[in-house]
Amino acid sequence: MHGTRMPLRVWFNGAYLMTTHTPGFSALQFQRQLGIRTYETAFQMLHKLRSAMVRPDRDRIQGDVEVDETFIGAKKPGKRGRGAAGKVIVVGAIEVLEREEQKERVGRLRLQVVADGSAASLVGFVVSNVDAGSVVKTDGLISYNKLAQKGYTYKMVETRELEHIHKTFSNLKTWIDGTHHGVSKKHMQAYVNEFVFRHNRRRTPMAAFQTVLGLATRTEGPTYADLYAAGPRGRWKHPNS
Repeated sequence: MHGTRMPLRVWFNGAYLMTTHTPGFSALQFQRQLGIRTYETAFQMLHKLRSAMVRPDRDRIQGDVEVDETFIGAKKPGKRGRGAAGKVIVVGAIEVLEREEQKERVGRLRLQVVADGSAASLVGFVVSNVDAGSVVKTDGLISYNKLAQKGYTYKMVETRELEHIHKTFSNLKTWIDGTHHGVSKKHMQAYVNEFVFRHNRRRTPMAAFQTVLGLATRTEGPTYADLYAAGPRGRWKHPNS
């Protein structure tokens, strides 16, 4: 917020709405709700707030953890199947908690956009986000085979047994399509970060608001040039927000 021309009351109101409104806001909705003059300003404000949704020193998740990857992106001409051209690979890990009242519950979530489905990308994600000693369950993808060498109790299971991370992926895709009507490849990680933030604080919206304000004092948000410049990571296109 440093050096901004936008009044702080608008920033605080925007942070409150973004963190307490369950489905979140597209940039167009955010612009209308706060009476912001231009779409681009609303878009940039939302991305600055998203940059404050990841604590740099956050803990790694632990315990029983399901790990899998998914592909996100609109249908485009190209190769058929999971690796269709233009899609983004997102790998995820979610804690599966003890049974409570005969119903399993999930804990914290981690998601990351990765370049490919190689062992370097997928095992690297697990090592960065899951405590050693945890029980890690994946499907039969060979890229995960080295997890046992990294200090994890590694279990290869049937794809259908990874129900919690699959449900999370389904919710992520529904949220991206429903609230944002698609997201550009260049900005996918920022939206994934927002989804993780919402999931992990879904029962404490006021704490989420306070967390964003606290992290905002320690975080340098993206600049206008970062958001709008074309480059190898993709090009921003209106109205994707």
